[in-house]
Amino acid sequence: MTYCVGLCLKDGLVFLSDTRTNAGVDQIGTFRKMALFQKDQNRFFALMSAGNLAVSQAVKEILLQGQMFDGMNLWNAQSTHDAAVVIGEAVKQVYERDHEALEKAGLEFNCNFIFGGQIKGERPRLFNIYSAGNFIEATPETCYFQIGESKYGKPILDRVITFDTPLNLATKCALISMDSTLKSNISVGLPLDLLVYEKNSLKASKLVTIDDANPYFEMIHKLWGEKLRAAFNAIIEPSWNNTGRGPSITAPTKKMGPVLIHKGVKKSLPTSRPSKKGATKKATTKTRSK
Repeated sequence: MTYCVGLCLKDGLVFLSDTRTNAGVDQIGTFRKMALFQKDQNRFFALMSAGNLAVSQAVKEILLQGQMFDGMNLWNAQSTHDAAVVIGEAVKQVYERDHEALEKAGLEFNCNFIFGGQIKGERPRLFNIYSAGNFIEATPETCYFQIGESKYGKPILDRVITFDTPLNLATKCALISMDSTLKSNISVGLPLDLLVYEKNSLKASKLVTIDDANPYFEMIHKLWGEKLRAAFNAIIEPSWNNTGRGPSITAPTKKMGPVLIHKGVKKSLPTSRPSKKGATKKATTKTRSK
């Protein structure tokens, strides 16, 4: 598996990806999920992938070769949206070539991409591209995308990130999101690739690969765990009898009553009585004996 997160903010873009593809006791694969595309200070793109590694590498190779789709490729697309269309078309081409063989092998055609960047004269843009080749674009209201093992790193993003978040703060938040994922899921692992793209720069001015010896990420890992425990311990424990320091947890709700407790009812067993049929037979026997 993998975890990638991309953020589209007022001041630029943040991309962060791990490099793990297999997670077993004796087999761990490390492959880059991030690819960068730059041309003549005219355009700059970043692409991150999750899913089937063979599929995502095939898509990336088509893009690197500059294959044309209706006369367009990444190097001549007139907008970042058109560049996203090119990636979608490359995904469809790989699907047409490989999906039957994958199905026969019992495998799913599975790939997802986060793609973003800027063409000169246009604002930075970010897209989430699906296995079908279709995509959605980030907006100021929904300004980040995740692919891969997203659930562990989502809470911090939801609480912190807005479109106006400064790039440095957003970078810290993305790294905490990644650290939370690393802590909870063995299928995501170091090293990490981090790109912070500043609006209108059209180059990768802030690009770094992070491993377990990186001092900043080591500090993030240590302090985030300590601060979480401190915040947890600072929250007052529930009061059940209105005798604790905090508010009572037993306050009645406005919409629902308490949960009913169903207690078993003891039923007395019926006393054995002769059936009417048996009684009749007994009486008949008495009459005959007379």
